Amino acid sequence: MQNARILISGAGIAGQTLAYWLARHGFRPTVVERAPHLPRGGQGVDIRDQAVEVAERMGILSRARAAATDTAGLRYVNAAGHEVARVDMRRIQRRFNSADVELLRGDLVRILHDAASGEAEYLFGDSITALHQDPDGVTVDFDHTATRRFDLVIGADGLHSVVRRLAFGPESDFVRHMGHYFAFADADPSLGPDTWMTMFNTPGRMAGIYRSGTSPEAKAYFIFRSPELPVDHRDPAAVHRVLTERFAPETGWHVPQLLAGALADPDLYFDALAQVHMPSWSTGRIALIGDAAYCASPASGAGAELSFLGAYHLAGALATATGNHHTAFPHYEQALRPLAETKQKIGPNVRLMVPKSTLGITLRNTIARLPLLESTTGLGRIMSPKTTTPLHNYEHPNPTRC
Repeated sequence: MQNARILISGAGIAGQTLAYWLARHGFRPTVVERAPHLPRGGQGVDIRDQAVEVAERMGILSRARAAATDTAGLRYVNAAGHEVARVDMRRIQRRFNSADVELLRGDLVRILHDAASGEAEYLFGDSITALHQDPDGVTVDFDHTATRRFDLVIGADGLHSVVRRLAFGPESDFVRHMGHYFAFADADPSLGPDTWMTMFNTPGRMAGIYRSGTSPEAKAYFIFRSPELPVDHRDPAAVHRVLTERFAPETGWHVPQLLAGALADPDLYFDALAQVHMPSWSTGRIALIGDAAYCASPASGAGAELSFLGAYHLAGALATATGNHHTAFPHYEQALRPLAETKQKIGPNVRLMVPKSTLGITLRNTIARLPLLESTTGLGRIMSPKTTTPLHNYEHPNPTRC
């Protein structure tokens, strides 16, 4: 098989899934990850539709279900903490006979790592600094590891992909700001009821807390409307300043306690809600998967689904083409682009979570109490099965280590 040595940048959902399937098809994957270790906790992510079948074929579905968050639904409260509306997610799942699995991102990444780690090489605490490709391969420079040579390089390194920047061009060419910023961090579990996502709105802002039914921990969430800001999401001081400016004036409900906890959390996450739109997901021997190529924004609820399916189709296309990237990369893109574009149309529904006016908040709460909720908010489009064609089977003629 040609092109057996494949470097994957990013040990998240897309990168770990890709490493598993490449090894399964006989390739030799190496995964480089900027973080020194696997993440813990994190926000909830959903394995949906055909991604459920991919997880089952990987043999991890039972573990994922055992780690599921058991979310009951969404609660909207007023400044005094009184519930003004709720969304029963379990009822909606029963309505659509949903097989979806929601679990914390860190739990899913660890499950995937357990499945792939025996077959892949890992370089934690390192990152790519330069890529030099030629007709025979790609020379890769790292922050810490000595320069190495690979046959192919795959960027699975998220919205702010280093591989995309080095191989395709500046982030501004491909990332579209969606008019909102998002943050989450550890929270005091006593501030919210178990298994519920509780949210409090003021015009253009939302603060909330979520407690999983399977974890003693809780997460605080913050979303606010804003044009693009000159803030580096990796600069703690800048992030603290922005969150303080936006949420410190709010004294209703538990916002002060949630904000104080978030600012004290060293793992506070902050970023723009954004999408990635690219005319092509590959250039020469370098390709992208997951958020690096087609981020639909967290508001779509489709990040894990697209990561699973992108990794599955890319590895399968390479196996079918016996490693010929000239054939495999276009086939992978053809298989996944229609789904990615569909999911990106769902993303703007975040506006219903963060109405821009007091009237909008009142209307949203009224809608949430009505039977028409699913069709009005788009939850039906998100949670109901979409794909009627069977998941393609990729079989390499001789799936042994190359």
